[in-house]
Amino acid sequence: MSEHLSRRVKVLYGMGDIGFSLTLTIIGAYFAIFLTDVVGVSPSVAAIAIFIGRSWDYVNDPLIGHFSDRARTRWGRRRPFLLFGALPFALAYLLMWMRPPFESHLALAIYYASVYVIFDAAATFVYMPYFALTPELTSNYDERTALTSYRMFFSILGSLIAFTVPLAIIGTFRPENAPRVLLMGTIFGFASAAPLLIVFFSTRERAEYLELEQPKLRDSLRAAVKNRPFVFGAIIFLITWVSIDILQATLLYFIKYVLQREEQSDAIMAAIFITAILALPLWEWAARRLNKRLAYGVGVAFWAVVQLILISINASVPLQMIFFLCVLAGIGVSAAHVLPWSILPDAIEWDEYQTGTRHEGMFYSLVTLAQKIASSIAIPMALLILDAAGYTPNAVRQPASALLGIRLVIGPLPALLLTIGIIFAIACPLNRQTHARIVQELEERRLAHKQESI
Repeated sequence: MSEHLSRRVKVLYGMGDIGFSLTLTIIGAYFAIFLTDVVGVSPSVAAIAIFIGRSWDYVNDPLIGHFSDRARTRWGRRRPFLLFGALPFALAYLLMWMRPPFESHLALAIYYASVYVIFDAAATFVYMPYFALTPELTSNYDERTALTSYRMFFSILGSLIAFTVPLAIIGTFRPENAPRVLLMGTIFGFASAAPLLIVFFSTRERAEYLELEQPKLRDSLRAAVKNRPFVFGAIIFLITWVSIDILQATLLYFIKYVLQREEQSDAIMAAIFITAILALPLWEWAARRLNKRLAYGVGVAFWAVVQLILISINASVPLQMIFFLCVLAGIGVSAAHVLPWSILPDAIEWDEYQTGTRHEGMFYSLVTLAQKIASSIAIPMALLILDAAGYTPNAVRQPASALLGIRLVIGPLPALLLTIGIIFAIACPLNRQTHARIVQELEERRLAHKQESI
């Protein structure tokens, strides 16, 4: 049955994403500058710590995804992970923002790499099963876009909060504000765990999926590789979110040193994310009116052009023009948030149609794994570009080479990646009509199986 979800279910499920958005956006936006400008390590040392921390997910993600596929409990396959993982998720997060009493850069690199590993393990334990709930709540092509739009509303709301409230708590990223950074980490760690419990108590998994055969790890990996719609969707997701990760990690450098408007950074970021929230209905409408792939191409192409325009401005540009460009960027950011996530679930039915089993946990784990592998290289690479360009933490005036390095990682690099994403979206082999036919045939299979077992 291709059920339509109630607004209550959409809202309560979507609410779960605000915790992930808060924690991951804060890390993406502030962790690098926290390490360089508060802890006091060089960008190369920060790059090493981030690379090691994120690399743990090369093993972590597929294992958790596979475990959730095989889980069979009275609460379902995915929801128990949310119940038992919420508190470790909060505690691991606050460890990220402590300033240990070490002076050695080696000791600091080891500490932050270690706590990053711990946090990523705790985060994967809860967000992988949460993501895998999407295709289990509905198999309807357009309802998945609607469900993802609700989730992205909370995701972008979390990003908006993450780009504004922490700055109000911390002030500026300077060594003397290390206690404020820890206070911020503690507040947001526990605030981010609460929505996971709301999702646990407010959603129910479909009972028929508990009756499916428990997949083997090798079979799950083979199914993912052979699933062409999944491979295309994974590449689209990967390229889009690596672009977002790079921008999150370097945007504050751009605002602080190129635009020289650090005091307005929260307002500038708010303009982007408020617009992104308001634009969500536009992209849901575009996906229904056209299709998800075409809507994605239009949205991220628009965003890429705006990013290239943004890097051409400097500190002499009026604040009103900066806000106008941020509003335009927010329209594209909205498309980049909702559409890649809504494309992915449709490959699950293709998988069941071909194999007779479902591997949601493994599929979502491989997608986020690929994104993290790329980000673990791309974000440190961006920091190394800044280091090579002559960036000096907290310098009143950066050299021209450092400003050029910041511009390169803010504009041309994401624009190139997004262009590649558009090409894959156009070539993706699964459309609305094919998906509808597959869902119908699967429903007929399940009905026939029930009648045979009576």
